[in-house]
Amino acid sequence: LDQQYGYRYLPNLLGSPSARPEIGRYSWVLLLHSGAQTLALHVDALRGHQEIIVKNAGPQLTRIVGMSGATVLGNGEIVLIINPVAMASREITYSQASQLPGAISTIPEPEAAHIPTIMVVDDSLTVRKITSRMLEREGYRVITAKDGVDAIESLIDNMPDVILSDIEMPRMDGFDLVRNIRADLRLKDVPIIMITSRLADKHREYAMEIGANHYLGKPYQEEELLSLIASYAPPNVIL
Repeated sequence: LDQQYGYRYLPNLLGSPSARPEIGRYSWVLLLHSGAQTLALHVDALRGHQEIIVKNAGPQLTRIVGMSGATVLGNGEIVLIINPVAMASREITYSQASQLPGAISTIPEPEAAHIPTIMVVDDSLTVRKITSRMLEREGYRVITAKDGVDAIESLIDNMPDVILSDIEMPRMDGFDLVRNIRADLRLKDVPIIMITSRLADKHREYAMEIGANHYLGKPYQEEELLSLIASYAPPNVIL
């Protein structure tokens, strides 16, 4: 492989810094990537591969860096879903290539290290999932809402760095959501990017008039959206 992967042992990422893998003839190492970030993750065993439905783990757990959600297995067991690349990006800086193989320079970051958070507001479950995966791949934490009312309720406990919002949604549309956010002193400066199929100039002009920062039509270019988001909240990267 031409790409370099920094090595980590999974229990170390999960809060057991003294844990060491058992020495054996073979070891399981997963080569992971998230956007431009890479990681060689040493695990003790593999249980197999299966398709799952990712569920929201609640506000307490989603605040934890690297926590992507949870799922329920066929036997009823609840399993947390983690993003090891995001965990590693918070905790370490990898050594220079001239160091001994496997040597790692561990530099703990402050407890309150900020992980950029993006709120995705769209009534389409498919859009929310696709957009969330794209953003998580780039190193962002993502919270979702199915319409404006759901977003307002979520914003009581969350302060995103950027909000992505559709316009046509039930209960409260994107225009009403923007007006409510701009009327809230705590939220009034949060950047809002509208993403919609309404391409008429009158809709664009109205969105900008009430406080939207940018207006993208569907389908949008991923590179353009990520560039806009990064101008407000640069993603986390492994150095």
